[in-house]
Amino acid sequence: MFANTNPGTAPVRNDWTRDEIAALFNLPFTELVFRAAEVHRTHHRAGEVQLCTLLSIKTGGCPEDCGYCSQSVKADSGVEATKLMEVQSVLQSAAQARDAGSKRFCMGAAWRNPKDRDMPAIIAMVQGVRAMGMETCMTLGMLTDTQAAQLAEAGLDYYNHNIDTSPERYAQVITTRSFEDRIDTLDRVRAAGINVCSGGIVGMGETRADRVGFVHALATLDHHPESVPVNALVPIKGTVLGDMLADTPLAKIDDIEFVRTVAVARITMPLSMVRLSAGRESMSEATQALCFMAGANSIFTGDKLLTAANAGDDADAAMFERLGLKPMEGEEPLRAVKAGTCAA
Repeated sequence: MFANTNPGTAPVRNDWTRDEIAALFNLPFTELVFRAAEVHRTHHRAGEVQLCTLLSIKTGGCPEDCGYCSQSVKADSGVEATKLMEVQSVLQSAAQARDAGSKRFCMGAAWRNPKDRDMPAIIAMVQGVRAMGMETCMTLGMLTDTQAAQLAEAGLDYYNHNIDTSPERYAQVITTRSFEDRIDTLDRVRAAGINVCSGGIVGMGETRADRVGFVHALATLDHHPESVPVNALVPIKGTVLGDMLADTPLAKIDDIEFVRTVAVARITMPLSMVRLSAGRESMSEATQALCFMAGANSIFTGDKLLTAANAGDDADAAMFERLGLKPMEGEEPLRAVKAGTCAA
């Protein structure tokens, strides 16, 4: 049973049980959001939201079969494969994002894993974006130890590698790699001294027990991810899950359950940035406001997230004004604690 302690003064824990996390999900909604808000205000500045921009630096042609992804070669989504963008084009996009107020620039490539021949260009992108004073994040698929070390040497601030869902449901979403492969990559990133960005997608037809398992997998890592993106599935025609939800729309997660997931992530991982990620373009401002109340303090800006639509800068600016939110001031991120040296 979840201990009824003051969450604002509770220590950071890595020993959460599934029963405790399930008890959080089962709290009355207003009580859960209240507890999450207390935790948030203890560890973060209320009313400030980090603005991030995500750019697809290599689109389509991915050999993985992720059921949600329009960039998979298994999907009939109409997304065409492209080559890796030129470094200068990426830096121009980063400069535009910086001028629009973004503090973190995230770069994603539709690969199972990067080839060694691609690493010089990737490193140049990291170094160029950092020189602009922005935080850098890359998501490139699985990494070798050598590649992780190269990215760390280049100064990469964050590496994104989502676990997507619970360990039990994982094989129903992706078959071309295992849940353990995901964890191994996170371990390599952590060991290299790069901050970890890892979250997942809800609304893929999973049960609440799967959402419990998803949060549990992240909250019991030896060191919580510094950034936890929570995505609502954007169902894309031609993908396995997009077509499934078109046939069974009731499988789509409701807004209250989505906010519950954000709140539980905030309570169990109090120091992490919890990012309200994909799916915002279909959320009402009221739902997004509840997410911010529940501890979300980071969003992706712009009109597109890789190949999916996003809310757009103008809509976000108007929402921030109505809600009294302001962009988070940029700060140089703390370097990650290397594996084996953190005080969990």
